[in-house]
Amino acid sequence: MTDFGYDTYLSPFTWRYGSQEMREIWSEAHRRRLWRRVWVALAEAQHALGFLSDEQLEDLKAHQDDIDLQRALEIESEIHHDVMAEIKTYAEQCPVGGGVIHFGATSADVTDNADVIRMKEAMELTLRRLRVLLERLASLVEEWADVPCVAFTHLQRAEITTVGYRLAQHLHALWEDYQSLDEAIRRLRGKGFKGAVGTYASYAQALGSVDAAIEMERLALDALGIEAFPVSTQVYPRRQDWEVLTSLSGLAGSLYRLAFDVRLLQSPLAAEWSEPFGAGQVGSSAMPFKRNPVRMEKVNSLARLLPGLARVAWDNAAHSLLERTLDDSANRREALPTAFLAIDEMLLTTSGVVERLVIDRDAIERNLAAHAPFAATEAVLMEAVRNGGDRQKLHDLLRKLSLKAWESVRSGGENPLPRLVRGEPEVTRLVPPEKLEELFDVSTYVGAAPALAREVSRDVLRSLRQTPPTMQEGSR
Repeated sequence: MTDFGYDTYLSPFTWRYGSQEMREIWSEAHRRRLWRRVWVALAEAQHALGFLSDEQLEDLKAHQDDIDLQRALEIESEIHHDVMAEIKTYAEQCPVGGGVIHFGATSADVTDNADVIRMKEAMELTLRRLRVLLERLASLVEEWADVPCVAFTHLQRAEITTVGYRLAQHLHALWEDYQSLDEAIRRLRGKGFKGAVGTYASYAQALGSVDAAIEMERLALDALGIEAFPVSTQVYPRRQDWEVLTSLSGLAGSLYRLAFDVRLLQSPLAAEWSEPFGAGQVGSSAMPFKRNPVRMEKVNSLARLLPGLARVAWDNAAHSLLERTLDDSANRREALPTAFLAIDEMLLTTSGVVERLVIDRDAIERNLAAHAPFAATEAVLMEAVRNGGDRQKLHDLLRKLSLKAWESVRSGGENPLPRLVRGEPEVTRLVPPEKLEELFDVSTYVGAAPALAREVSRDVLRSLRQTPPTMQEGSR
C-alpha cells in the first residue's frame, strides 16, 4: 500500500476535520473488513442450507480480519477491480474455504450491504454527537430563559426577547434534525443478496430453488443485522443515499444558522456573545487585537458543502438507469465520507462553542438601555388605543418621537424616548405617567418567552431520556 505523506495531496478530512472515530468508519481498512463480514454472513447462510462444509466456513471466519491492503492493491493494479482483488486476497489466505468466497454474488451484493452498515455506524455516531449538543444547548436555554435582550428583525433592532428564547429556536431546530436522522437510520436498508440484476437467479441456480435463495438472503441479513429492499436492481435504490445526505444537509442548515447568529452577536452590531478565545490563540496575522469567530466561520464554511453533496446523490438516483450504471461509483467514494466527516467536525466544534459560549450581561444591559425604549412604543400604542386613542395618529406621533430619539442614540447619548413620550399631552391624557413608567420597563415585555424557552428545553431533555443512544461508545 502506498505510504501517504505531506508531500502529496491529502484531503483536509484525512487529518484536519472530523474525528478519528469517524475517519475509522470511512477508512479503507474498515471497508474491507465490512466486505469480509458480508462474505462470511453469506457463507454462513449457504452453510446452513448445506452448500458449504464446516471446514470451509471455519476457514473463512478464521481469516475474516486478516486485512492485507498491500496485497489487494497489488492485485487490483493488474485486474482493475477492487472487489475481485479483495476476493483473491481473501482466498489466498483461506486454503480450505477460499474457493467458495462470493459464490453466487455480484459485487454490489457485498459493497451495497457493507455501505449500509457503514452509513448506519456513521449516522449513529452523528446522533451521539448531536445528543451532546442538544443537552448543552438545553442547559443554556434554562440558564438564560428569563434574561431580556434586544431582538433583531431585518438585522435591525426590534422588540425584546430573552437570551434563552433566542437559543430555544436553535434547540428546537436541532431536535427536529435529531428526529429526522433517527428516522433515516430506521429506514436504512441494504440491497440484500439478489445477484447481478436483482432476480436471485444465480443463487437459485446454486441452491436449487428460488425459495432456497430467499431463505439464504434472510439468514445472511439476520447475521448482518440489516433489512433489505423488497426489490432491487444490481444495487439498492440510490434514492436512499439522497435521503441520507438530505437529512445531513438539513442538520448542516441548522448548525449554519446557529453559527451565523453567534458570529453576528460577536460583531460590534451587538457584542453580546462570543465564542471562546484561548490565551495563546492568534486572531489575525496582521492585526494583533483581532478575536475572530474562527470556529463558527469554519462551521459555516463546511455547512455549505452539504447541499451540493445531496445534489450529487440526487443525480445518482435519477440517473441510475435500467438495472444500473456505474457513473455513481466514483463520486460516492467522496460524497458519503465527506458529508459525514464535515458534519462530525461541525457538531464537535459547535458543541465546544456552546459549552464555553461567552454571554456578556453588561453588553446586553447596555444595548437594552440604548434601544429597548423603542420596543416599548408598541406597548404604549396599544395601551393608548385601548383607552380611546386614534391608532393611526398615535402611531405617527410615536414614530416621529422615535426618530428624534434615534439621533441622540446615534451620537452616543442616552435614549431620551421615555422623557419625550412623557412630555406629549396626546399620550399622557390616555396613559398616566405611572403606567408609562411601567410600560417602559422592558423586562416585563417579553411575553411568554421565558416559559416557552423552558418548555422546549425540558421537552427535548425528556425526549432524549426516553430515546436512548442507538449505539454506545465502543460497540461498533
